[in-house]
Amino acid sequence: MTVRLAGGQGFYGDSVTAVTGLLEAGVDYLCLEALAELTLAILQKDRLRDPGAGFTRDLPFYLQLAMPYVAAGRTKVITNAGGINPAAAGQEAAKVAARLGLSGLRIATVTGDDLIPRLRTVSALPGALANAETGEPWQDFPGPVLFANAYLGAGPIVAALADGADIVITGRVADPSLFLAPLSYEFGWAPGDWDLLAAGTVIGHLCECSGQVAGGNFSGDWWTIEQPWNLAYPIAECEADGTAVITKPPGSGGRVDFDTVRHQLLYEVHDPTGYITPDVVADFTTVRLDDLGGDRVRVSGVRGREATGTYKALACYPAGWSGEARVAFGWPDALAKARATEAILRKRTEMAGIAVDEWLAEYWGVNALLGAAAPAMPQAATDDLPEVLVRMVWRCADAQTAGRVGRELVPLALSAPPWGMTGAGRGMTGRPSQLLGLWPALVPKELVNEQVRHDITDLPEISDSTAV
Repeated sequence: MTVRLAGGQGFYGDSVTAVTGLLEAGVDYLCLEALAELTLAILQKDRLRDPGAGFTRDLPFYLQLAMPYVAAGRTKVITNAGGINPAAAGQEAAKVAARLGLSGLRIATVTGDDLIPRLRTVSALPGALANAETGEPWQDFPGPVLFANAYLGAGPIVAALADGADIVITGRVADPSLFLAPLSYEFGWAPGDWDLLAAGTVIGHLCECSGQVAGGNFSGDWWTIEQPWNLAYPIAECEADGTAVITKPPGSGGRVDFDTVRHQLLYEVHDPTGYITPDVVADFTTVRLDDLGGDRVRVSGVRGREATGTYKALACYPAGWSGEARVAFGWPDALAKARATEAILRKRTEMAGIAVDEWLAEYWGVNALLGAAAPAMPQAATDDLPEVLVRMVWRCADAQTAGRVGRELVPLALSAPPWGMTGAGRGMTGRPSQLLGLWPALVPKELVNEQVRHDITDLPEISDSTAV
């Protein structure tokens, strides 16, 4: 038996239209990976405005395309687009089905990744929830907890599929676990089958970033990627022994070959010998890639070892407000004028008695992407730059203070260094934006697992279901 998985989404805001090609190509599972640390912060802002929000707002558009195929028994959908409110996302899914006139579907929502109900218990353990990057103890957490979520693994999704779910919507489940879950369910892989779980994790990692494995973001001969506008998202043809073939829908753009697949294999990997997920620790150095030609690459040989006893967790706290201004200068002396304008703004802010907690300045065309790692440029080269845009960002305790900083820039429209000061992007005084701080930590699995559950909603049967 071959199980065909599709990676239909790589982030919140990805293209919905590419899903149609995957569904028409025929896949057993459409996996939609929607979350990142930034996404959780965005969803928290949504929930602050509306307690019924907190899931990705593009989920209904994906479901609208996929649900007719689900109702016809041609595919199932697994997604972590539930964000920090999977129950509300499940309710939204039921509404989409009702609008489409579809019935008889089983929608599962996985909950339990939310740590707030257990924070008192968890934080009482010695060393628990210490900041994984700085080592700061939880007692130094810098503000009220807005959300705290553990990264769950494949287990609760497997349980939901075993309960007959057609659509599984989760909160914070680790990216590759969305793909590992249907393989574990279909092939009967059990906890402790470390090599198989590692193989499924590699397959998930290859497919989780939508178009990247098929030539998107390719750092090789990127100019040879065919029809990059005709997005190619991956399909994995998976076998019970853990091997798989990575390919893409017929007629789509992009390319799947040895180079594009290995490019994605190493994406966001700190230690290729120990890629840690909630389900297994995978050794990416054991992966074998065989280019079969025709946009098909075989993946095999993956080895894994026992999973750790902790989940990664992420907590969020208010971190003040930011303001931003972008100003462009043209030749001559573009960089010098941009630097002078930054210095003038800082001085005017100081003179006005405005408290700024943190400043950031980037010079687009010089060091905006590489920062301190940008290569040094000879003075003659910097003097001759045709144009430079300075992006100035500041952090303050409140929105009113952040807004005052931007107003100090306004008079420079007629009083700045010469030759072409031009507002760009958000202009010269963009509206302040609330900042959220992130606190990564580890939490014992047993304290989380006891609260993880899945709930099934059965949509009632109606007589004239419309399915493809």
